[in-house]
Amino acid sequence: MDKKESQPDLSTIQRWFQSVISHPEGIQSGIETDEAQTLIHLKKSELEKIIRRSKNLSAEERLAIYANAYYARLLECLRESFPVLTKTLSPNVFNDFAFDYLQSYPSKSYTLNRLGDHFGDFLDQTRPDRTPENPNPQTDWPDFLIDLARLEWNIEQVFDGPGAENKPILLTEDLQGLAPEEFAAARLVPNRSLKLLEFKFPVNAYYTAAKGLKETEEPPAPPNPGQQFLALHRRDFIVRRTELSAAQHALLASLQSGSTITEAIMAAAGQSDLPDEQFQSALRQWFGNWTAAGFFEGVTRK
Repeated sequence: MDKKESQPDLSTIQRWFQSVISHPEGIQSGIETDEAQTLIHLKKSELEKIIRRSKNLSAEERLAIYANAYYARLLECLRESFPVLTKTLSPNVFNDFAFDYLQSYPSKSYTLNRLGDHFGDFLDQTRPDRTPENPNPQTDWPDFLIDLARLEWNIEQVFDGPGAENKPILLTEDLQGLAPEEFAAARLVPNRSLKLLEFKFPVNAYYTAAKGLKETEEPPAPPNPGQQFLALHRRDFIVRRTELSAAQHALLASLQSGSTITEAIMAAAGQSDLPDEQFQSALRQWFGNWTAAGFFEGVTRK
């Protein structure tokens, strides 16, 4: 920057500062990026034209303090989003994973609520047993960690996302008031917070047990592999977790996609081993339980 040039305005300096301290490869790389250079054309040796040195610290060292604080805050946010995963791995090991994650998926959103969007994907992409020779590894431990990360992130998103609070919900008597032919052709409107998940491990019970531990207590042993279906929804600002069978998951997924009740029941029947009479009885119980739990906001007739 030529000395005769006027100093950048405050807004430009602020945007340059953010660009430099948030760069995943450090301050020097941040200064050299096209974004930073477009804002303020500056060599590393000219840094003191923008950031004054102090008595004990150079301009670069002063910038580094802010960069370290920035990443410390991001790591703190990720630990808060994944508390059970942090306990399971230990805080130090989690921080190592999280720091590597931030290098691959730096924060781009105006809100830190989206910071962990890709964390589960990152764990899957970087699992140590995934190699070009073994693109589909079968090791259990990484799968368990990935499932646990996905569960925690979805719980947080359901908590922070839209819900049905202060809105009418479907009541059991609303369904009972439908004639059989109306019920068969009707479509249920799911609670807007309803999220259906599928895991390779039964992580729900592990999550409950580990979340209730004191900070000094050791996490429980990981569960054995086993498929698990789970429904999350928010009611009265509390995220509820409901374990599902394969047939229940198929039924709810079909309803959520906009199918009629008859179409959804057919999808569930394809996943059920129950005899017809028991299956019909189970359906009545499922719809009753889910309606009472607030899974649905309404019903639309054909």
